[in-house]
Parts: sequence; structure tokens; C-alpha cells
Amino acid sequence: MRIISGQFKSRRINAPKHLPVRPTTDRAKEALFNILYHKYQLDRLKVLDLFAGIGSITFEFASRGTTEITAVDQNKGCTDFIDYTAEQLNINISIKTQEVIHFLKTSDETYDIIFADPPYDLTIEEFYTLIDTVFDYNHLAKQGILIVEHSKHTDLSEHTNFEEQRKYGHSVFSWFSY
Repeated sequence: MRIISGQFKSRRINAPKHLPVRPTTDRAKEALFNILYHKYQLDRLKVLDLFAGIGSITFEFASRGTTEITAVDQNKGCTDFIDYTAEQLNINISIKTQEVIHFLKTSDETYDIIFADPPYDLTIEEFYTLIDTVFDYNHLAKQGILIVEHSKHTDLSEHTNFEEQRKYGHSVFSWFSY
């Protein structure tokens, strides 16, 4: 994995091979952050990265100046790797080793951007539970967005809070807001 832009541009981050992750492709990350860069001042945002894996999205935000970032993943190997890498880069990230739905139901924080990259094999009901939990527990700021990465074979456009989707190869980013 490499960081696409910002302070740590072109920095390679080599995660241990045994971690159960599917990092967002460089092409998809670049497209996503081009959109976000033109819509938001990234250094003023509070960001939540759900199913953070090895921190690919977390480190992209940090590299672009976002200082309030929380990364959540239930795999301790993943969160340990994010912690180790954040220490190497000298950046402060709040890291939670928890199951995502449990985290959402027990946290009282609100975020400007929530990015979720769950396993692609979730059922539609499981995707909707994730999205509903974000909104039901008021984790999204009023002008905020929830971005869910999923397979091109999954259609989340029927959800009440659906706004738009962007396709990049086999990946799709669905955007949700109030």
C-alpha cells in the first residue's frame, strides 16, 4: 500500500501478509480524495474509519492534514499495525479494537466524514444495519457524509439516506447523508 498524496505522498506502508484485509485500490483512493478535496477542508474534519484494516484510508486523511481521526477494526493485528505505523509517521490517531456495530452503539461521538469498508460479502441487510446504526445513533454531523465501499454487485441505492454512488473498477463508493 502507498499513500497517494499529502505530507506522506508516495510513502509505502508494508503490512504483514497474514492480516485479513482488502485495501482500497490506489485508483479508487485517488478518485475518492479528489472529490473530498474539492468539497471539504480536510484539515478541519473529524473522521471515522470503520473496518479500517491496515489504515489505508486513515493514513490518506492524516497525510492531507486531518488531525481528528478514529480508526476502528475488530482485528487486533490490524489495529496494532495502524498504531505502529502512526507512531512511525509521528501522527496521532485514536484506534479502537472493537466490532464496528458495537463501537457505533456505545460511542457518543459525531463525525464529519465516516468511511466504512466492510467485507464485500455482507448481505444487503447487514449493509443496511451498518448504515442505519450510523444514523440511528447520530454519529454523522448534520452536513456530514457516510461513504460505504462495496462490490459493484451490491446495490445500496434504495436506502433512505442514499445520495449517490461512484464506481471505480470492482469497487463502488455509495454516499449517504441526512
